[in-house]
Amino acid sequence: MSDAKGPLYEMTQKSPTEFWNDSCAQAELSDAITYGATGGTSNPTIVGQVLKKELDTWRPKIVELIKNNPTADEDFIAWRTMEMITVNAAKLLKPIYDKNKGRNGRLSIQTNTKYYRNAKAIVEQALYFNTLYPNNNIKLPVTKAGIEAIEELSYQGVSVNATVSFTVPQCIAVAEAVERGFKRREKEGKDVSSMSPVCTIMVGRLDDWLKVQCAKKGIVIDPGYLEWPGVAAAKRAYRLYKERGYRIRLLNAAFRNQFHWSEFIGGDMSMTITYDWQQRFNTSDVEVKNRIDDPVDPRIIADLEKKFPDFIRAYNEDGMKPEEFENFGSTRRTLLAFLESYADLVAVIRGIMITNPDAKGE
Repeated sequence: MSDAKGPLYEMTQKSPTEFWNDSCAQAELSDAITYGATGGTSNPTIVGQVLKKELDTWRPKIVELIKNNPTADEDFIAWRTMEMITVNAAKLLKPIYDKNKGRNGRLSIQTNTKYYRNAKAIVEQALYFNTLYPNNNIKLPVTKAGIEAIEELSYQGVSVNATVSFTVPQCIAVAEAVERGFKRREKEGKDVSSMSPVCTIMVGRLDDWLKVQCAKKGIVIDPGYLEWPGVAAAKRAYRLYKERGYRIRLLNAAFRNQFHWSEFIGGDMSMTITYDWQQRFNTSDVEVKNRIDDPVDPRIIADLEKKFPDFIRAYNEDGMKPEEFENFGSTRRTLLAFLESYADLVAVIRGIMITNPDAKGE
């Protein structure tokens, strides 16, 4: 029998598995916390969605920001808006952060996607973001430059959230970079106990990419098999993390089906779940039980390896080197999506800065 608050809450009470709200919208985050959520996240896509839902709340603040910065361009205003929304949402999680001494209760803020090839620029922006509020995770992409930045930021005491990540080799490269940064920090006698880095694995976006490959190349496969690539990669990454004792947790993201939740129950990890999926899971009849150690059907793995070279690249630890990460199909698609979302956000800001004289009521 599920707890009255729903299966997600039951999961958080019966297992070490946690979940975050995949948004920084105030109402959604507040609800998620009642279901047991211990974190939240933001990026240009999410902030744009929040603005659409809460524009009446934020418009006066944006107008004031524009007024107080008379020479600022729309990019400056867009970033300051993202900071305002993120910092405001982080306050809801601060009591959890304080209670758990920094392990939980964090809200992620994402660095500029345009910096995906520039480690120095990522580090500089991340260090600035780290001063905005205490309960942060700083999101940055798992490209070659991102891996370099992860090591440096871990050394400097910043808890990272490695994103734009879909594969086992990316997860391992992130964990190793964090360990290198931690060891440099510890060598100087600096503390890492209050740090809480996570590595996102966007399970649904790996599935998405193989489905694109299936359509483009005319591959025939049991369609049900294409719901499992992300699960398979994330389970392998989780097992390797545990075997090697990495001091970073996995964070599942980009849900497309119930397996992206149910197959990881019982794991010492978190999941970032959109509010819509939270509602679906909380009204479902999926049994809340430990499945983290249940293997993916070997027949599914074998067929995916036989028909998709990119699954081999994603599933095998040595499937890619860091210099190959940014050219992987899921990476390119996600970087483009984030860049497009940022452009959409800037367009919203532009519409506030320069009102349309042809609009009704002008």
